[in-house]
Amino acid sequence: MNRYFLEVSYKGKGYAGFQIQQNAPTIQYEVEKALATFFRQPISLTGSSRTDTGVHALQNYFHFDFEGVINPASIYNLNAILPASIVIKNLIPVSESAHSRFDAISREYKYFIYQQKDPFIDETAYYYPYTLDTGLLEKAAEALKEYRNFASFSKRGTQVKTFECTIQKSEWIKENGCLVYNVIANRFLRGMVRGLVATMLQVGRGKLTMDEFHRVIESKDTAEADFAVPGHGLFLVSVNYAPGYFIEARK
Repeated sequence: MNRYFLEVSYKGKGYAGFQIQQNAPTIQYEVEKALATFFRQPISLTGSSRTDTGVHALQNYFHFDFEGVINPASIYNLNAILPASIVIKNLIPVSESAHSRFDAISREYKYFIYQQKDPFIDETAYYYPYTLDTGLLEKAAEALKEYRNFASFSKRGTQVKTFECTIQKSEWIKENGCLVYNVIANRFLRGMVRGLVATMLQVGRGKLTMDEFHRVIESKDTAEADFAVPGHGLFLVSVNYAPGYFIEARK
């Protein structure tokens, strides 16, 4: 049995997230359907990073096992089967022990906000026409690196063993005319990036002081945080593995 990593990119509009769900279209469902159509057998995928309803990905990975060798040229055929909103970018043979989720060492997200009406980006950025103090936003983003427990920013009902995350980068930047929150961490909790963004926006609008922001984090209480930003402004930018990982994973 051979194992492969499948690198994908997708636009999240119209999908109920990444992982297969009952009676709802998802990224995993569409990719598994395309694989089954082309190879004429069911293929089960394991995802590296789940994304919520409407969230996009510039890079995400699946891994799967297959009896036989797959020609990389199959990517063309698979992309012809997939909807226009999903593309397979790479097919990588790896060792049978390689795992797309557990072997990842970090993930990077960006949340895009635009403040002047623009019909050409309304599906991939959040229209937020309010005055923001970017200096305060930057202070709030920097403060997050002081913490490890992010229970306040995990959606209710999430079953995880720990709320500990190590944030390596947390900053507000300007990109393509948008105000963008850029964050890299070893792991993320469900809803965490949107919770961070929405709560920091309250700081930027002067509705939450920096002392109050610290108290939200330290409360470890989801009810104290704000999650009121939509999924369509969020992008999973990359899933990162150790240097040389894919070379070693082929051995």
